[in-house]
Amino acid sequence: MKLPHPESTIIDDHKLTGYSLNLNHADGRHKARVFKSALNLDIDDVQFLKNALLEAVKTCNAIPDKINQYGQKIIDFPLNHQNKTAIIQSV
Repeated sequence: MKLPHPESTIIDDHKLTGYSLNLNHADGRHKARVFKSALNLDIDDVQFLKNALLEAVKTCNAIPDKINQYGQKIIDFPLNHQNKTAIIQSV
């Protein structure tokens, strides 16, 4: 199932730079380490990651999962960066 109104998706840069790609964030550093080791992505790649997420919302199917504080619909998509590929999961 495609998400309705993907053009309305908003991704806060701070969520990526302050959490997901931040090696110094108490909770986010674990994700940041995985992004670095799996895809060689770091905080300087925020625009690349944001663009990939926005494209995934438009083109990938959403798979309903457990509801949490961030939402329910889940998007899994392959992300390629510097000759590396990983499956990314986003709410």
